Amino acid sequence: MADTLPAPARRVTDAAAKLGLAIDVQQMPASTRTAEEAAATCGCAVGQIVKSLIFAGRDSDTPYLLLVSGDNRVNEKAVGRLIGEKLRRPDADFVRAATGYAIGGIPPLGHASDIRTLIDRDLLNHEVVWAAAGTHTHVFPVDPQALAEATGAEIIDVTR
Repeated sequence: MADTLPAPARRVTDAAAKLGLAIDVQQMPASTRTAEEAAATCGCAVGQIVKSLIFAGRDSDTPYLLLVSGDNRVNEKAVGRLIGEKLRRPDADFVRAATGYAIGGIPPLGHASDIRTLIDRDLLNHEVVWAAAGTHTHVFPVDPQALAEATGAEIIDVTR
């Protein structure tokens, strides 16, 4: 199957394999660009969708990856305090440069650069979550604890 995947999804499977994370990338028949679309297409709860959100440090321009439950909104001020600098939402060009992927298909791993990764504690309440695999129609199911370990993500409360 990996041979038939588009290049962005192959990069995700290759990165997962290098991290020792076995994933099965699936092409969905409809868009998975938003958490709501992904949940409907994957047949799961919105909270089981991993939103891979890129923020930038307001002063340093450092990219940060937040893996957020589809049900949650990021409290940018609180997360900024935890990180140690205020955050801003960067534009699509910044996101693509940092990750190598377009918004709507950003995976939790396999990025163009090393990015400090933080994961929403609420994702760990699920046995399986679904994450983007490099395009707006490719996704993969994964154990959220295994994802956190493979990516070296810091577990945080993103809403507080």
